[in-house]
Amino acid sequence: MELKRVVITGLGALTPIGNTLEEYWAGLAEGKSGAAPITLFDASKFKTQFACELKNFNVQDFLNRKEIRRMDAFSQYAVIASDEAIKDAKLIEDKVNPDRVGVIWGSGIGGLKTFEDEVSSYFLNGQTPRFNPFFIPKMIGDISAGHISMRHGFRGPNFITVSACASSSNALVDAYNYIRLGKASAIVAGGSEAAITQAGMGGFNSAKALSTRNDSPETASRPFDKDRDGFVMGEGAGALILEDLEHALARNAKIYAEVIGGGMSADAYHLTAPHPEGLGAKNVMLSALSDNQIQPQEVDYINVHGTSTPLGDIAEIKAIMEVFGNHAFDLSISSTKSMTGHLLGAAGAIETLACIFALEKQMIPPTINHFTDDEQFDKRLNLTFNEVQPRKVEVALSNTFGFGGHNCSVLLRKFSG
Repeated sequence: MELKRVVITGLGALTPIGNTLEEYWAGLAEGKSGAAPITLFDASKFKTQFACELKNFNVQDFLNRKEIRRMDAFSQYAVIASDEAIKDAKLIEDKVNPDRVGVIWGSGIGGLKTFEDEVSSYFLNGQTPRFNPFFIPKMIGDISAGHISMRHGFRGPNFITVSACASSSNALVDAYNYIRLGKASAIVAGGSEAAITQAGMGGFNSAKALSTRNDSPETASRPFDKDRDGFVMGEGAGALILEDLEHALARNAKIYAEVIGGGMSADAYHLTAPHPEGLGAKNVMLSALSDNQIQPQEVDYINVHGTSTPLGDIAEIKAIMEVFGNHAFDLSISSTKSMTGHLLGAAGAIETLACIFALEKQMIPPTINHFTDDEQFDKRLNLTFNEVQPRKVEVALSNTFGFGGHNCSVLLRKFSG
């Protein structure tokens, strides 16, 4: 069976540094920090009192009251970002066959705020178990994919992927494979997360995963910096339309990039810590490269997982050195989490959008907030500190890794026909 080629024809973004794709890409080019004190609840008693929230965002600008009542924020974000991507790809305008269009979404946590509110209300209000009838449909992760499909009438493959912070990358890889196998002509893929809640912040604080740099939130996410002390929580969504190349050409769609590889692996090591030698990270990058026999020296840019944790950053760099050898010193490497914070299950989607930014603009988005070199990292590595860098980019790789040892890589190439 001949596998089909897969391209990307639509993009949508809702991020802490921009509420549309255009704004997000402008934020990347500017090296903008999305971190600030938390406004969604009173965080004064929490160890971490800041996060990367959406800015100047009003959900009523996008959804009506009935829709808002029936959706947790993570589903709202999913619908808004996917609407932008679907419009960008002209899927409705071109009247594509809805039976051949699917939705594969990712969310690591789902409706955390809904769960938190409903359970808190029950315990506070006495003995009668009265719950909102939309409690379960708002909370469950798969409902995000359901909302997108019902909104647009897409009747192809429909499900979500849950692999912690690798969730939306897994959604992209699943979409890539379904289209390669001819199971769909186009798939709306991506991820969303809305975990800046009391339970979310308190839980990650207890796990000692978050930065506690309350005196300087905007500089707290500092991947590869000697003084990094944990990740910064983010929220939002990223959406991409993956499509069979022949289908895209037949309707004269704009093509942003070609998907040429998707890797998945497990560390099989620890609940929350990465393998210290980056074994799973090494295997997942090799897996992505193997799909189309891409050689390591063909890769120009890696958007790393790079969360700003002491263990994670060094393990990933060790893996890159193993896979790419001396070519690692010719790569451009950056962590856009330094700007957006960590969107958990949505991270892979918005970081794949950052890879497309590099392919489209021929510029590498920076790793901001670098102040002090860490001697664990070879100084010959180009970690794109603090400023965007012009560069010819033909092939870009996005890495995402999650609690449980889940690893996923998405490999893209600039489309040339």
